[in-house]
Amino acid sequence: MASKKSLLSAFALPRPVSAIIVMVGGFGLMLFIASQFLISSPRYQWRKPEHGALKDVKEDVVIKQRTAGSMEWKGPGDVQVLSSDHVLENGKENASLSSPSGVLHNDSSNGVQDKFTVNPVPSKEMQEQGAQTSSVSSNGVEEQGIPGSSMSSNDVQEQSKERSSMSTSEMEKQGAARSSVISNDTENLVSSNLTSDTAPLNDFQKADSGRCDLLKGKWVYHPAGPLYTNNTCPFITQMQNCQGNGRPDKEYENWRWKPDQCDLPLFDGRKFLELMRDKTLAFVGDSVARNQFESMLCILSQVETPRNRGNRLMQRWHFRSTNTFLCRIWSSWLVHQSSEPLQFAPKEVVKIHLDLPDETFMDHLLKFDVVVLSSGHWFAKQSAYVLNGNIVGGQLWWPKEAGQMKINNVKAFGISVETILTAIAEHPNYTGLAIVRSFSPDHYEGGAWNTGGSCTGKTGPADKFERSGFTDVMHEKQVAGFEEAVKKARPGSKLRLMDITEAFSYRHDGHPGPYRSPDPNKVTKRGPNGEPPPQDCLHWCMPGPVDTWNEILVEMIRRELEAR
Repeated sequence: MASKKSLLSAFALPRPVSAIIVMVGGFGLMLFIASQFLISSPRYQWRKPEHGALKDVKEDVVIKQRTAGSMEWKGPGDVQVLSSDHVLENGKENASLSSPSGVLHNDSSNGVQDKFTVNPVPSKEMQEQGAQTSSVSSNGVEEQGIPGSSMSSNDVQEQSKERSSMSTSEMEKQGAARSSVISNDTENLVSSNLTSDTAPLNDFQKADSGRCDLLKGKWVYHPAGPLYTNNTCPFITQMQNCQGNGRPDKEYENWRWKPDQCDLPLFDGRKFLELMRDKTLAFVGDSVARNQFESMLCILSQVETPRNRGNRLMQRWHFRSTNTFLCRIWSSWLVHQSSEPLQFAPKEVVKIHLDLPDETFMDHLLKFDVVVLSSGHWFAKQSAYVLNGNIVGGQLWWPKEAGQMKINNVKAFGISVETILTAIAEHPNYTGLAIVRSFSPDHYEGGAWNTGGSCTGKTGPADKFERSGFTDVMHEKQVAGFEEAVKKARPGSKLRLMDITEAFSYRHDGHPGPYRSPDPNKVTKRGPNGEPPPQDCLHWCMPGPVDTWNEILVEMIRRELEAR
């Protein structure tokens, strides 16, 4: 039997090999210790996510905020219903059964930024997420089917893909081609509602802590330009990307709203996200509501890249730094709709149940700390109106044998507003803030969208109030519905009105007009007999006046939250 020593010597490694193993092991140990030191260093440590699904995700875009563009929010202000207190003239409803703008159009620039220094080209992830936000969901199919559309859902999807797949070099070339010098010429802007502002930017950054009606004021020329451009935001629906679609003028981007008794602060994305820490802001409504939602998404994406956490029923974007969610739900009428045949209304005519809130929205209500609601333009669409289970009226549909209708589209709109707001105000468990954004004015001059109406050639705000009979009566019914809901509200409920209608009646320059698509062969000028090209004078260019809605909204939310 072999000795123990002879067995060990039989399996022993040569001395050089043993030395190598020891050296490699020691070097590996040193690498492990060094890696642990680097990972624990604040410079390299990743943020711990609030949710497991978001772990190990770094920020894509680093934003440097200029000192001159910063804004300090003052102390809490008084809570108030922010309304322009505009007294409407009584309109004749029988003369206003159809909107002058007809049925709603389908919708799916480089200004000088005064607040942020942003990477000029969005990250690949932002481009991909931008395509997703414009994609057509099950609800979006209905949205894309708005009458008057010249673009199919496939067209919208294809354009979204083109935008999201655009290479960095292509975007840089487009950005260079679109760059232009903002003119400061305001000699012709002499009116009661238009003012040239050459004061330092800080004059705009003073938030008012007292009671001030934000919607009484005037438009002021602001040469610093918009909060973002079509090159720095990938979330713009193509039909609102006016600069990307070839619109030659840019000054419509350079006007800010100036309240008479205070200053409207510049939007500070970082401060707003902090204000909305661990909260959710939702927009509910039609394609104009989507316009405002995408504006908010564009502004906030300049300071942080959001993560797409949505589904086919709800667009939902997450800002990790403050655990803030920005959501959107499509609801064209804000009340329940059905397609089944009912009494003498056939299947092909959609039934609008004016006394039942939209369940697709109400089922999610408790998730929202702030909800912004808007509607109205779909009441120009063919539909039948239902109250207590009975057909009582219709729009662009009414059989002669049914006799006199009881409710037209204007009355139906007022009832729907009262229904949805009452449902929110009476909800026993909802403690959030509900804000109604008032009726958005269109600017089809000289006819409806399909009868020669036009906003072509408008390059600045109107120098006088542009009144529209249909806008007036729709606004009146909306305000009346809001006031009725306030009367029924339970103690502690919070309903607020953001009355933008009169202020934005001046902004006939803010619509896409004929610049609705990037098609290089599109018609943009009037024909030989003066006929205007096909155009959109309802939705708003981005960037453009619609961004002011969100500056007003931020101030309303700030006053409300800081007053608690």
